[in-house]
Amino acid sequence: MDIKKPKKSATPNGEAVSKEELEEILRKVDKEANTRRLPGISRWIVYTIGVGWSVFQVYTAATGLLPAQMQRSIALAFAFALTFLLYPFSTKRRSDRLHWYNWLLTAGAVYVGLYLSMNYVRIMEAGGDYSRMDYIIGGFGVLITLEATRRVVGLPIVCIALTFLLYAYFGSYLPGFLAHRGFSLERISSHMYLTTEGILGIPLGVLASFIYLFVLFGSFREKTGLGQLFIDISNSIAGWASGGPAKMAVVTSALEGTVSGSSVANTVESGSLTIPMMKRLGYRPEFAAAVEASSSTGGQIMPPIMGAAAFIMAEFLNIPYLDIAKAATIPALLFFFGVFIEVHLEAKRCKLRGLSRDELPKFGTVMRERGHLFFPLFAIVGFLLAGFTPLYAALMGLLVCVVAGALRKSTRMSLREILDAFELGARNALGVALACASAGIIIGVVTLTGLGLKLANGLVDLAGGYLLLTLIFTMFTSLILGMGAPTTANYIITSTIAAPALILLDVHPLAAHMFVFYFGIVADITPPVALAAYAGAGIAKANPMKTGITSTKLAIGAFLVPYIFVYNPAMLWIDTTPYLLTQTLITSCCGMLGVGASMIGYLLRPMNMLERGVLFAGGVLLIDPSTLTDAGGLGLLALGIGYQWYMNRKDSRLPVGP
Repeated sequence: MDIKKPKKSATPNGEAVSKEELEEILRKVDKEANTRRLPGISRWIVYTIGVGWSVFQVYTAATGLLPAQMQRSIALAFAFALTFLLYPFSTKRRSDRLHWYNWLLTAGAVYVGLYLSMNYVRIMEAGGDYSRMDYIIGGFGVLITLEATRRVVGLPIVCIALTFLLYAYFGSYLPGFLAHRGFSLERISSHMYLTTEGILGIPLGVLASFIYLFVLFGSFREKTGLGQLFIDISNSIAGWASGGPAKMAVVTSALEGTVSGSSVANTVESGSLTIPMMKRLGYRPEFAAAVEASSSTGGQIMPPIMGAAAFIMAEFLNIPYLDIAKAATIPALLFFFGVFIEVHLEAKRCKLRGLSRDELPKFGTVMRERGHLFFPLFAIVGFLLAGFTPLYAALMGLLVCVVAGALRKSTRMSLREILDAFELGARNALGVALACASAGIIIGVVTLTGLGLKLANGLVDLAGGYLLLTLIFTMFTSLILGMGAPTTANYIITSTIAAPALILLDVHPLAAHMFVFYFGIVADITPPVALAAYAGAGIAKANPMKTGITSTKLAIGAFLVPYIFVYNPAMLWIDTTPYLLTQTLITSCCGMLGVGASMIGYLLRPMNMLERGVLFAGGVLLIDPSTLTDAGGLGLLALGIGYQWYMNRKDSRLPVGP
């Protein structure tokens, strides 16, 4: 996860948010921030390992990747080394000093991580006839992976993986359709660690090839100041409007989403500036925090560079990543349109002003001074459009990032800053790497036992074969899993278990996978465990639960858009025509307007519950693309808007004063 720790941030319109406060917020809401602060030689050893990992990834990307098992096991060994040196066994009794047993554990973990690479030829030629040592190392590999994941990512994903492992072993004792013959510990350990079906499976493989380079690109982006450029551009575009800082937060997060896949990181980085400004201009603390959290969460679904799960989706579906980014474009824009509508209506309802133009940066000046920092993004998009692989596009993006930064002295990176970016990239990749490794255990159990098809059939039977009920069950499954697992792991689990159920009901595979992907992301702002919302609440000094609820209301589009593209795949550019796509966009935007206004309780004037109900019903009806529901939805919206206009006109004719 791309976790940034901004320096002290202050604006003329907001309170300062210190680096220490931001670090404390991160420690509370994000387990990855709870690292040791190593002194002396220990710090330099960790620094060297981090730089070494990044250099290894860049070198193999440039010269040719190693065989899959070797590439993945070396990446896992680097992750093990950094984890057991940086993350203590318990955060409550964290020590910043490393003892002899820490080094011993690290050395053992690295040996286990490298075991397959060191014995690659023999294990590949064994054809499943493994030695006793192979089985022992396989068992230790599973245990070390789970412990490393617990330290960096958290306990929930570990509990899920352990549940699947127990299912693989005790399957013969289970009733009904869940029963299977059961597998020995040797079979389980070898399948999980010595093949590409488990820990070293597709998720870790995608991380060890090109996801790592995109994470590394994020760290270079931070060093060159591209994040601040996004904020300044957003200020110049939307800061002057009614409720300008809130609209600025939406625009900034949409831009941030092009290069960052972490909702918590986006919330902390841009929220340290936007949340104090919003509070200063009159937004409630909960609303200010919710705007930043919901917008930052939406950044994960914003092309061209989305969250890590999008790259894994491309591998699962065996389609080019560019097709994933293309399919996500319209849903992402609709999501941000929905948030923007609610922010605008809240500003109108509360009569909030924007910033004066004297307080805002000039767009032309910003682009002249730092517009060259966009070149790396243009390069990545250009290489993807030209048909190059994401690996090559990410590698070229890194190169262009360094070259573009060197064009001006203020953005030029020194050798030390480049090495720092390499080390930061390794730290930021840890959470994704271990989440992918643990999720690989779940995939391994599914492939070993055939559980995926069993659960898919069970889910369809539970819903009685009705698509809408199956979608609702899948939505809640994704939200619940997302409360305890990172987006990457959440997507891997739900795409393995729930997406097949949708495909059984003739949902297009891309739409099915995008459906679970969306709801895995929305879990970051859905109570009771809403990490992005809690991060924003910490900055705003707001009530976390109220912030989570408000974030959910603001991101209501993320709950509606997936249903729209399941029922109408034209939104994903699947079997569409210009006419059908235009119709879908118009009805979807109208639906967002109706639902957003009902959430805020304001359109042209304040609304009562009946008016809100009419607009909400009209918006929901526009989910189904049929002529009847579209006509009913547009009719209800016209009724609600017409009544608002009539009442406004009537009030304007009333005499003023005695």
